[in-house]
Amino acid sequence: MKRIEIRDLYKAYQQYDGKEITVCGWARTIRDSKNIGFLSLNDGAFKCLQVVLEREKLENYDDIVKQTVGASFCVTGKVVVTPEAQQPFEINASEVEVLGTSDVDYPLQKKRHTIEFLRTIPTIRPRGNLFNAVFRIRSVAAFAIHKFFNERNFVYLHTPIITANDCEGAGQMFSVTTLDLDNLPLKDGKVDYSQDFFTKKVALTVSGQLHEETITHAFGKTYTFGPTFRAENSNTSRHAAKFWTMEPEICFCDLDDLMDNEEEMVKYVIGHVMTECAAEMEFLNKFVDTGLIERLKNIVDNAFVRLDYTEAIDILQKSGEKFEFPVKWGIDLQSEHERYLTEKVYQKPVFLKNYPKDIKAFYMRQNDDGKTVAAVDLLVPGIGELIGGSQREERYDKLVERMNELGLKVEDYSWYLDTRRYGTNVHSGYGLGFERLIMYLTGVSNIRDVELFPRTVGGIQG
Repeated sequence: MKRIEIRDLYKAYQQYDGKEITVCGWARTIRDSKNIGFLSLNDGAFKCLQVVLEREKLENYDDIVKQTVGASFCVTGKVVVTPEAQQPFEINASEVEVLGTSDVDYPLQKKRHTIEFLRTIPTIRPRGNLFNAVFRIRSVAAFAIHKFFNERNFVYLHTPIITANDCEGAGQMFSVTTLDLDNLPLKDGKVDYSQDFFTKKVALTVSGQLHEETITHAFGKTYTFGPTFRAENSNTSRHAAKFWTMEPEICFCDLDDLMDNEEEMVKYVIGHVMTECAAEMEFLNKFVDTGLIERLKNIVDNAFVRLDYTEAIDILQKSGEKFEFPVKWGIDLQSEHERYLTEKVYQKPVFLKNYPKDIKAFYMRQNDDGKTVAAVDLLVPGIGELIGGSQREERYDKLVERMNELGLKVEDYSWYLDTRRYGTNVHSGYGLGFERLIMYLTGVSNIRDVELFPRTVGGIQG
């Protein structure tokens, strides 16, 4: 069948006025007034299309109007522009085929459902307005990221999902094995991984950064964008066991250059989403977060703050606020501290830079003060940390010294250290938590509601 998609029809309905076309979709509502009926049709576009049904024109009129919400249809009819009505146009049907019926227990019969209920039906919830908007924005934002880096000559890499290295040194990784867990082979009281598929202990990656850094030294500018995993026993609204991370790496780039790229990228993606998903954004601004559009426009129109960690600690200590977690130099800031800085002090995103080295990863460049590293986090109102990055330690001796301090086996990272032996240079990179970006773009406050099939502590569905 040759059909026109509803999204395209809304963009150019004037040119179809009076013409007969074919559309397909699912029923959002069906109303019957004996001789005339109305079918609200949706084919995946955010907006619905009204189809007018007339008994005298349709032999199967009774079969059509007895269908329930969720049934699918193929409709052929004439486009009628209706400038005085709530919808700008409608279709007067001349032929309607029922493609698929819907059982009476279709779960989206009512107009409103709780978010908690919708989480129990992940296969159906994208058909409702909220999740339809969220997941389309997710798609458009992902495209915008690829477009941004492609236009700037970055090479897109697919780094390993299975790895023998822990990038963050946290140890909170999901093991990957083919061994029989009910009958593990042992050697000296420990699991004998030499009998496993890879002959060593391996896990799902928490980051593609280390592998990516090695390839960046061939191309100069690269980025990865894919699923990452962390076995962290955290059941908060911001944590998931599986999440998507976008990680650029840039050679001949210091910390200031890196912040320039981050700010440009965030503004680019926000602008693209607001243009391409205007209807979705208006819906979210009305029903989820009434300050959403204004806040995002403020991000695009203003420069981000650049603030030293030490100065931030001083601001927090002098604030007079009663924080749940006390503030002192050397701590890793909590969400309450990050949000205070972005929402109360500056009312805009803040680059927080030059963190204490003891709370940051081994690969971050050590500053001359011997206490801090050239790390930077982008903090945004409403979310807290959105991006984490750093200038990488390009000095071989300094990097090995730091690895030894942290008890890392240098021989396990020999392939990574090669970048410091063969043409080392100033280089930097960052990681963007994609789900947190979508939360920021949509105003949705729980990571479970921006993932199609969330994987979190204590449960998995689908």
